[in-house]
Amino acid sequence: MPKPDIHPKWYPDAKVYCNGEVVMTIGSTKPELHVDVWSGNHPFYTGTQKIIDTEGRVDRFLRKYGMLEGEEAAEAQPQKKKKR
Repeated sequence: MPKPDIHPKWYPDAKVYCNGEVVMTIGSTKPELHVDVWSGNHPFYTGTQKIIDTEGRVDRFLRKYGMLEGEEAAEAQPQKKKKR
């Protein structure tokens, strides 16, 4: 059991607001929470995430772990450097 009179008030149905709309209710020590990002508008969860591929790192990773198939794998082959 928690010690009496040392814990903050608990709100079991605290509302979470994003852009002025209630997006969920959770338990919190505050009655309202205002957030800028939540899973409903974050690019990772909505599928609109774009990967910036610098120097072919994504393709190299996919090749290394065998995740590329067919023409993609052939196109992603690294250029061999000439020895001097």
